Amino acid sequence: MPYDEATVYLVRDTLLIVLKIAAPILAAGMVIGLVISLIQSVTSIQDQTLTFVPKIGVMIMVAAFLLPWIAMRLIEYAAEMFLLKP
Repeated sequence: MPYDEATVYLVRDTLLIVLKIAAPILAAGMVIGLVISLIQSVTSIQDQTLTFVPKIGVMIMVAAFLLPWIAMRLIEYAAEMFLLKP
């Protein structure tokens, strides 16, 4: 495999693994932000900092819950990269 194709393959795989790892954490933050925003609009509370703490808390909990899965994906990816070294 020429270096150009190998580089494209590595960059593509790296971006895909980053998206797979970040998507659940970001989705949880987005859902919590939406729920808090709906609560704010219903109760007419206009505090901009109110959504920050719940979002960060939920994102940390989701990341902690998914940590074994994330570690396994990164280990598999690293093993694949070591096998593909030129």
